Amino acid sequence: MTKSLTVGQFLERSGSSLQLEDLGDGRGMERVIPSSEISSPGLALAGYTDRFVGERLQVLGETEVTYLASLDDAHRASILAKFFTFPLTAVIITKGQDLPGGFAESAANSGVAILRTKLKTAEFYRRVKPVLEGEFAPMTTLHGSLADVFGVGLFFTGRSGIGKSECVLDLVERGHRLVADDIVIATRRGNDVLIGKSHELQRHHMEIRGVGLIDIPSIFGIRAVRQQKRIEVVVKLEDWDQEAVIDRTGLDTMTTTILDVEVPLIRVPLNPGKNITVIAEVIALNHLLRYSGLDAAQAFNDRLIGHMRQVAAGNVKEYLQEDDE
Repeated sequence: MTKSLTVGQFLERSGSSLQLEDLGDGRGMERVIPSSEISSPGLALAGYTDRFVGERLQVLGETEVTYLASLDDAHRASILAKFFTFPLTAVIITKGQDLPGGFAESAANSGVAILRTKLKTAEFYRRVKPVLEGEFAPMTTLHGSLADVFGVGLFFTGRSGIGKSECVLDLVERGHRLVADDIVIATRRGNDVLIGKSHELQRHHMEIRGVGLIDIPSIFGIRAVRQQKRIEVVVKLEDWDQEAVIDRTGLDTMTTTILDVEVPLIRVPLNPGKNITVIAEVIALNHLLRYSGLDAAQAFNDRLIGHMRQVAAGNVKEYLQEDDE
């Protein structure tokens, strides 16, 4: 899903947390921020522009502002004229500094927004990077239910009506937490982290067939829900098929791909009487064990192979002892 973020939207959504104010009287708010990358134009202001990427948010800290203020008017005007010929997205001044002489006029002539924050430069970078990464993170919509079970994000998927919501409802009743039901919005953070959350309009509501919509925090309390959770295991609920080949040992690890991220996949065939809630809890606990370095299936397989080798070695020794040749 392609995302588009303008300077105005950035200021509206993050202006409070980043302590931003508009110094340009609304000018340049329609410009589109092309990516999550931000730059400090120190070298460009000093005259080296060969590798300068102007199509980014430009952050001027105390070093850049002090340097510009130290120049005579003619030299500063020349530098600013060249600087604002680049297709700048917006300029952000940190530490609440005053603008150097002629800066506001040059920005106005180019239609570039000037934002100012009271935050120190390092603190501003620390806060703005996750904001922009979240805005531009790859995103997709998944059909299923997401729950936090023992701290593990289990995403339940399967055909419509197979019982995904009922399973998560039972988990919530047992003390676990609902993240999203029916529609899960997944975003990728970095290279291998998937974060799931619900749609704003249906947050923390569930549809139970025969009952209708229910408000989970109103019934079970605020501790029964959470805003978002990493998707760590996909649990696929399937109709029971006597002929289907299902892994009985757990050695054949399966995965599925969401937004180019591989996630463990567990297939659970359903038949009458199966306690899917307990199975879901075991899936979460088993994932935690594997994460800590203990793979029960592999450990059992290693013990079995070791025992077979010992038996085989013992039989060979006994055979040689009884051989009179």
